[in-house]
Amino acid sequence: MNTDLPLPDGQGIVYSKTIGKYGVWSAGRLLDCALSSRLQGGGRARGGQPRGGRSAAPDPVAVGDVVRLAPGAGGTGQIVEVLPRRNKIARRSAVPMPDAHAFEQVIVANVDQVVPVFAAAQPAPKWNLLDRYLALAEATGVPALICVTKADLAPDVDDFDEALDEYRRLGYRVALTSAASGAGLEDLAKALHGRVSVLLGKSGVGKTSLLNALEPGLGLRVLEVSRATGKGRHTTSQAQLFPLAQGGALVDTPGTREFGLWDIDPYELALYFREMRPWVGQCKFGLDCRHDEEPGCAIRQGVMGGQISARRYQSYMRLRAEA
Repeated sequence: MNTDLPLPDGQGIVYSKTIGKYGVWSAGRLLDCALSSRLQGGGRARGGQPRGGRSAAPDPVAVGDVVRLAPGAGGTGQIVEVLPRRNKIARRSAVPMPDAHAFEQVIVANVDQVVPVFAAAQPAPKWNLLDRYLALAEATGVPALICVTKADLAPDVDDFDEALDEYRRLGYRVALTSAASGAGLEDLAKALHGRVSVLLGKSGVGKTSLLNALEPGLGLRVLEVSRATGKGRHTTSQAQLFPLAQGGALVDTPGTREFGLWDIDPYELALYFREMRPWVGQCKFGLDCRHDEEPGCAIRQGVMGGQISARRYQSYMRLRAEA
């Protein structure tokens, strides 16, 4: 296993994690590591603290973290410090019981781009989920690359092409790919080269076939990890970092039906929709406008005038209701 992310002695990059165990790449080898006693029990929870309730303390270590290690015997080590992050991709945790409270769940740290992955068909694209991923990327300041798989199955309808064109007009890069025909794979490989990219998307979108087409055997490695961490299920339960032979790395993440944003100020949310930014602050009630039913709302006027997509506006309103 190779990586183009050199680090000083005594440091490593977290490639994988399961409960209480971490795979850390350090000095040319993968070490099985545990947390030091200082970091256990929420000692320094960089992942965020729960908002009361009965939720357990979040894991202070995320895949992609650069950590300081105390070496152990036989290919083991102990994580003694999590170094400052360049960025983090996080979501709102699931709530297991009615009296529990959500907390920040850090999916991955220190990435160069977010890659929302969805299929052109089978399953049908969920544009609202894509809008959530893009809002997250905007909020964290990480560039986004939209990856469409199964392009050979793309429906011959105007709505599909218009939706993709809408994202392109907003300045988002779109990679239209097919593992079956090979279309778009060369351009996608170039976009991934030399970068740490996190893949976000639902299960069943053809990600494994895409990874195998990009790099033979990569999809199989992902599945092997998925089966091990998912206890027999064919979906990952944790993120996992995979270095690419061409340089850079991919971080595979669990397929999710829902994706709640964490710690987003509802009054700032419109700034994370590119087409809404020029209208922010121009409403009758200024920055206090909720862009819902207030008179003199500039964003609603933009929607009615066609400058802002009505569908994207609905995505915004759904997210705002959750913030």
